[in-house]
Amino acid sequence: MDRHTFPTDLLKSQEAWYVTYQHLADVPTSGAAAHRRRLLQLSRLIAAHPYWQTPYGTPAARVALKEQARAQAAKARP
Repeated sequence: MDRHTFPTDLLKSQEAWYVTYQHLADVPTSGAAAHRRRLLQLSRLIAAHPYWQTPYGTPAARVALKEQARAQAAKARP
């Protein structure tokens, strides 16, 4: 499988997205608004990242970013 090298800030943003999503799933409905706002903020950062304008920013790279970030977020979970 082709290994992608992602900018650190992009990878960290995607990882933070997964962590925030998990927090959203774990909190009661009354505390969810802040997590939803954070997800929207992170989604904008990820989608607008300059990396996607390079030749490396392919649909396959988007999938690889998600897989790599999901694995890192799972490792960081207690």
